[in-house]
Amino acid sequence: GGAGGWLAPSFRRGGGCWGLNRPSVSAGGSASGRPPEPVVGGAAFGPEELRMSKTKNIDIQSPSCVLCGRTDDCPEKYGEKRTYVEYNLTVHYYCLLMSSGIWQRGEEDEGVDGFLIMDIRKEVNRAAKLKCNICKKKGASIGCVDPKCKRSYHFPCGIQKECIFQFMEDFRSYCWEHKPVQKLPDQESRGTSQCTICLDLVEQLPTYTVLKSPCCKNTWFHRECLQYQALSAGIFFFRCTVCNNKDKFQKEMLRMGIHIPEKDASWELEENAYQDLLQCYQHCDIKRCLCKKGRDYNEPDSKWEIKRCQCCGSRGTHLACSSLKSWEQNWECMECRSIFAKSGNYSKQKKRSLATSEKTDGTMCLLEEPSPKCPRQSCGSQRNFLLQSPKIMCQNSLSPCSHLELPACNRVTMSLSPLMSDRNWSQRKKHLRRQRMEVSNVLKELKLQVNTKTTRLNINTENIWNSALKGFRQRNFSPTNTIEIKFTNCKNRSKTNNSAASKHRFFQLLMLHLQNSSLFEGSSAKNLSLDFQAVKENLYFEAGKMIAVSLVHGGPSPGFFSKTLFNCLVYGPENVKPALEDVADVDVAQTIKMIKYANSLSSLQSTIHECYEFLAAAGCLRPITALCDKNMLVNDILIHHVIKRIISPLESFRQGLKTLGVLEKMQMHPEAFFTVLCHKPERLSAETICDLFTIHSSPDVNKVEGADFWMGYLQDVESGESVVTLEDILLFATGSFSIPPIGFDPEPTIKFLHIRYPVGNRLLNCLELPITQTYEQFKKKMEFTIRNTLRVEKE
Repeated sequence: GGAGGWLAPSFRRGGGCWGLNRPSVSAGGSASGRPPEPVVGGAAFGPEELRMSKTKNIDIQSPSCVLCGRTDDCPEKYGEKRTYVEYNLTVHYYCLLMSSGIWQRGEEDEGVDGFLIMDIRKEVNRAAKLKCNICKKKGASIGCVDPKCKRSYHFPCGIQKECIFQFMEDFRSYCWEHKPVQKLPDQESRGTSQCTICLDLVEQLPTYTVLKSPCCKNTWFHRECLQYQALSAGIFFFRCTVCNNKDKFQKEMLRMGIHIPEKDASWELEENAYQDLLQCYQHCDIKRCLCKKGRDYNEPDSKWEIKRCQCCGSRGTHLACSSLKSWEQNWECMECRSIFAKSGNYSKQKKRSLATSEKTDGTMCLLEEPSPKCPRQSCGSQRNFLLQSPKIMCQNSLSPCSHLELPACNRVTMSLSPLMSDRNWSQRKKHLRRQRMEVSNVLKELKLQVNTKTTRLNINTENIWNSALKGFRQRNFSPTNTIEIKFTNCKNRSKTNNSAASKHRFFQLLMLHLQNSSLFEGSSAKNLSLDFQAVKENLYFEAGKMIAVSLVHGGPSPGFFSKTLFNCLVYGPENVKPALEDVADVDVAQTIKMIKYANSLSSLQSTIHECYEFLAAAGCLRPITALCDKNMLVNDILIHHVIKRIISPLESFRQGLKTLGVLEKMQMHPEAFFTVLCHKPERLSAETICDLFTIHSSPDVNKVEGADFWMGYLQDVESGESVVTLEDILLFATGSFSIPPIGFDPEPTIKFLHIRYPVGNRLLNCLELPITQTYEQFKKKMEFTIRNTLRVEKE
């Protein structure tokens, strides 16, 4: 084997080893402490050792392994430790299996499961001449398979030094320098996630103790957890805990040194393991059981017959207790009903799921025909910001009226107290403007990453989610490419597919779909929900990625994040304390309220007794000795239900938001991003539109008079004296329903020209207005053009 104790793999036999290709014997591998100094050659061999026969296994206290010299009996780490009295031989299975100078030459019933006693003796003698490069003791029987490496070591020393032993094919071993490693793509950001086996946090960095799933993005494991699971599940049941992939997952884990024994799962080998499945559940779990003979009473073909949950079968009810008229009626327990409600499949829930197509008209109510007798009120402020003459206000400057600082109320970003003064609101409004401007500047900085290479997405508005998901997952899609939207179900393609308006409409529909999808739960302020199918399909990551791309590429913000969800994303879930308002499940919220508002210790204990199963499943059971203990209990339930329960979707969602560096900027500017992620865009006002558009005109046009008519018209629209709204004006000019967080590119402008009717040039975000003799003519032409243009687009 040379100085390093290495033999060519062709000298090894790849089959017939304990627990690997011999299903009759099992073995394992994990961790233990450092044993005493190795003793090499401590076992003597008699002449009978050459006899090729099956041997007896007798337990002898603390004999040492003839290969590593250690007395440890740790099957999970070193494999099964066997002692053969006939040969005065004790050996660890892994030490024998991984030794470089021995291979299996006999049949299964010969020697030590095919390893001949003569060969074991020769291997011990060979290893006695080699010094371990780790502990510096003799008896190093394992060598690195790298041709240029001469390192030798004992199997336990190799484990301690984080060497890799591959329990497959020719059973290769790699030293700490030449061992295979998992690589993390450069574009994949690092952080912490949850080991899906032990549920403890694990750093997303491929090391010896941490392994990454090859089939699921953002799925990480502790090596020790994986090894224990492999030993328990065996080769037939060991698979990825998230997507259940078996072939790709096992191949990668074997490469990284996880031993997968060829045996049946441990739970399959237990005697009478499935005996309980032969018994039918017969117990009434309804809170108020009406049966006088008890909850366990069951009388077939009567109203006291017990009906089991049609989904899980582990809960039951008397027909009379749930007002069931016959046994044929379906019945679901509270737990299953809650799961259906969250997934969007329960009949009482009208939430749409991600899998279904959504028929959402992008124009929404903005394009509806108003009543001719009742002109529509604009969503903006009802207060008149144009208290002065528009002509006087714009004599000195014809750029956007940024110097106007009179209050505009009714913002959705903050509910005002009736006692709040105009001065306080004006200051608050200035603060919000600064925050919005800060977000806009940050997003414009991130947009510098976007190049001129174009990626086209074919979008069907009637199935917005599936077509968007397909587009984002296509091979040539990159968040740094310029996105072009082509609506495949749009009749007037020439006008809609070649402008920024189609991209804004796409992101608008996408954000609306996400808000109503099964990924989120809650009324207006939403938290992440727990959708196992979405976790399996990695949809939380895709949703976060779509939101990040929308923000940077000029789309709208989601605007529906709850404060708790936002804080979890920015500050980490461990630093967030949820509130009762974050609980969307009605039954869970009712349980928390019963505990929170219990007014005596006896009523508190009674409530806990009624909710015992729920609290046990949530891991929130705690001793209650005083009424004040309820506060800690409520806090535990909230943390479990709102945060711990969705920790895996949350981490996946965070990874998606890291696209283009959005999450990092959120963490750097939390107050600014809070205004756009947790609140809808502020409602448009005449002042907002005035500030948004910059006025330009040719030298032969009276700009002051044109500005007069323009701002007078905005005043009429805001006060409801027009058949169009401020949103209609913005849509007509830019193709957008609202002002995106990043702002418009190019910035909106107004031109006064000698034309008959106004024109909305959406490619340039330019509003071309006609020169008229009177204000009445100007207003009539504006309303006629905008109203009819939007009606045609809607149709």
